[in-house]
Amino acid sequence: MENAVILLIIIVVCIFGIKSYAERLTQGCCGTGGGGERKVRVKDKKKENYPYCAKIGVEGMTCTRCRERVENALNREEGVWAQVDLKEKSAVIRTKRMYSEEELERVIRQAGYRLTSFELTKAEGE
Repeated sequence: MENAVILLIIIVVCIFGIKSYAERLTQGCCGTGGGGERKVRVKDKKKENYPYCAKIGVEGMTCTRCRERVENALNREEGVWAQVDLKEKSAVIRTKRMYSEEELERVIRQAGYRLTSFELTKAEGE
């Protein structure tokens, strides 16, 4: 009887594992689906128009779709130009107005990730 219970538990765990693996194959690691989302383009790419700059750490990014989601979430904000580095799990954010750590944390959290660090840096040209 005990062997049957153990065997049943192993079968259930295997079924959930196979189901999870199949979902990752079809939806990607972050669940965005096969096509991903459209890139949010920043209209103003003149660095001198962005007097504020910050570098943030982002936890939870594992693939290029994750990077795109974080970058798009930040670039949707008014006056923000973000460039995300997947290898370093960070983003350089140029802004036209001062954004607080809490504001950026909210944007990152809504995208499904976690802010791990926040560092104000000098904007280029200073």
